[in-house]
Amino acid sequence: MAGMRIAVTGSTGLIGSALVDSLLADGHEVLRLVRRRSRTGPQPDGTVGVGWNPQLMQIDAAALEGVRAVVHLAGAGVGDRRWTDAYRREIRDSRVLGTETLAAALSRLEEPPQVLVSASAVGYYGQTGDRVIDEDAPAGDDFLAGVCEEWERAARPAADAGIRVVHPRTGLVLDPKGGAGARLLPLFRLALGGRLGSGGQYWSVISLADEVAALRFLIERQDLSGPVNLVGPDPVTNRELTAELSRQLGRPAVFAVPEWALRAALGEMAVEVVGSHRVVPKALLDAGFEFRDPDAGAVVAAALGLR
Repeated sequence: MAGMRIAVTGSTGLIGSALVDSLLADGHEVLRLVRRRSRTGPQPDGTVGVGWNPQLMQIDAAALEGVRAVVHLAGAGVGDRRWTDAYRREIRDSRVLGTETLAAALSRLEEPPQVLVSASAVGYYGQTGDRVIDEDAPAGDDFLAGVCEEWERAARPAADAGIRVVHPRTGLVLDPKGGAGARLLPLFRLALGGRLGSGGQYWSVISLADEVAALRFLIERQDLSGPVNLVGPDPVTNRELTAELSRQLGRPAVFAVPEWALRAALGEMAVEVVGSHRVVPKALLDAGFEFRDPDAGAVVAAALGLR
């Protein structure tokens, strides 16, 4: 793939920063959509900052003319705080308003991008127990499922304008630099890790390297649109993941946090810890995507820097 101009939102997050590094390494020009005026224009790392304020639905659309692809990853962290009413609004608005702002701006460009990769999450499906779920499954009925539905629907103006729109529904990206991995891995290194809740809930995990490779795959593959699950092909239970972390670190995992304690500490957000998502990447596999880390052992090894 020849060098392209690619715009990225959420470029300082775990996934966004890794994606930007990968794109720059391959000679692509990267535009970062940023909220701070001081970060607009050319940056020391070779990227270009483009101003936007999704809460106010403002964006420097002229700077996006000629961009070949847009990867939209911005959104308030689901696990960053307790889900108060105010933070629930922030989780929703940061995704829906940002997507509405971006999709509307792209739809009005004289030279729109070929593709908008607009993030979503496996939370779309709600809690699915031990049922195997692919992209054909309907939306769930809990808070995050509702947010994901609105989030994906907000990109419709771009699709109506003829832009190919893909919704990567990402699972648990296991990496020490951010997300759940930043909380879990240090505990296991100190032999303080263990199962959460019953341990029987399914977690659909993916390595950071495969997440970035899959996003780039979605940019390049012109035949892919709509929802695409970004998870590894081998969903595992929390108990199995705990055992794998313990084995590879050579540390015991004797602690367990009961569900009632998680709910007391985390409130409604605990549903994402004790809930179950047995999601598989059917669309990716059918399109021929090859995982570098296809099972839990490989994902854990990658997260621990053992490969």
